[in-house]
Amino acid sequence: MKNNRLIIFASLVLAGILLVQFNQIPNLDKQLGQARADLKQAKANQVKSQTIVSSPKSRQETVSNSTSRVNKFVQTFSNQPTSSYPDSLKGLASQKVINELTQTFAPSVTFSDKAYYDVPLVGLKNAWGSDLEYLVIAKSDTQSVAYTITYDTDEKQVTDMSRLTLKGAFDNEK
Repeated sequence: MKNNRLIIFASLVLAGILLVQFNQIPNLDKQLGQARADLKQAKANQVKSQTIVSSPKSRQETVSNSTSRVNKFVQTFSNQPTSSYPDSLKGLASQKVINELTQTFAPSVTFSDKAYYDVPLVGLKNAWGSDLEYLVIAKSDTQSVAYTITYDTDEKQVTDMSRLTLKGAFDNEK
């Protein structure tokens, strides 16, 4: 009889423990869902951190490609007749810049058929924005011309430019 009471008591204790465990299942499901969401967020943050850490190299490639495109842009508009700008500069510059070059810059600079403009200096002013700012000097045998150029890395084209006055002669050999 004593063993029966002990077995009944143990069974009631185990049933109580089992009942408490079943009541905790919804809370555990919520905790599991929250833990999964936290893990997903942590993985996303890790990918973001890896991108930020590796971005200087990709940014360096972007700046290098942009610099060569700006150099090509200046070479193209400096060494071609104004009438060919709409076709030759398409893709290198925005329509606003092409119009400004055609109407404003080109008549004020002597671009003759015999003068060849070299681009000895393309200086980067700001490398960390989405718009890169350059100082570019185009030089021929007779004159040197300086420009500030804004290059949009998203659109991959020159979006703004202005001509600067140079005092004295620019000589890149000194």
